[in-house]
Amino acid sequence: MKIETMFAIEGRAAIVTGASSGLGERFARVLAANEVRVLAVARRADRLAALADEVPGVVAFAADVTDEDARAAMVDAALDSFGSIDLLVNNAGVASAVPALEEPLEDFVHAVDVNLVAAFDLARRCARPMIDAGRGSIVNVASMFGLVAGTPLASSSYIATKAGLVHLTRQLGCEWARKGVRVNAIAPGWFPTDMTQLVAPGTPADDLVAANCPMRRFGEMHELDGILLYLASDASTYCTGQVISVDGGWTAR
Repeated sequence: MKIETMFAIEGRAAIVTGASSGLGERFARVLAANEVRVLAVARRADRLAALADEVPGVVAFAADVTDEDARAAMVDAALDSFGSIDLLVNNAGVASAVPALEEPLEDFVHAVDVNLVAAFDLARRCARPMIDAGRGSIVNVASMFGLVAGTPLASSSYIATKAGLVHLTRQLGCEWARKGVRVNAIAPGWFPTDMTQLVAPGTPADDLVAANCPMRRFGEMHELDGILLYLASDASTYCTGQVISVDGGWTAR
C-alpha cells in the first residue's frame, strides 16, 4: 500500500479541543491541511474566529470544556455541521507550577475537571456515533509527566490528572476495541506553548531540559504532526490503548 493511501484522511470530521493556541491550534491546522473538517473548540472566541477565517475547513465553536451542556452542544454541532465524527482530539488542559502544600484545593479540582472529566465525557459522547458508524479514533493529549514524576517541577494536579488520562486511554481503548473505536494518547515532552512559557527556550529553566532530555532540546511543533496523522488515519487500525511518548527520550532514561 502506498503511504498516501495509508495516511489518507481527506473528508473526515474531527473535534479538537483547546484549539485557540499551542498544540491544539497546531493540530487543527495540520488536520485541515489534510482536508479534514475540524470543529475547533476553546474558550477564546476571538482566536478561534481568526483561526477559522484563516484556515479553510475549520469551524469555530467557543465553549468551556468543563461545562457539561457545552460538551453536549459541541458534539451536536459537529454532527450537524459534518454529519459524522471520525476523530476526537482531547487536547484542552490546564497546568500549575505550585508546590502541593501551597496549591489551593479548588485549583486541583479544576485541573481534574478540565484534564480528566471533560476528556472522559467527550470521549464517550463521541464514541456513540463512532460505534454506530463502526469506526473512529480518539486521541488524548497526555504528557510525559503522566508517566513519570515531574520533580524538581511542582505540579501535582497536572501530573496526577495526566496519569489518570493515561490509564483512561488504556481502559477505553480496551472497552471499545471490538466496537471499531480506537483510543490512544500522545505524551508530549517539552514543547514551547502558552502552558509551558515558564519553561521555554531562553529562560533560566531551559537548563532543566538541557540536563534531563537526552536530545538536549525542546520539541518543535511539527514533530508532533506525524504521530497525530498516524493515530488519525488507517495507518494505526491495529493500535489501541497505547500511549506514545514524543519527548526526546526523557521517559526512556
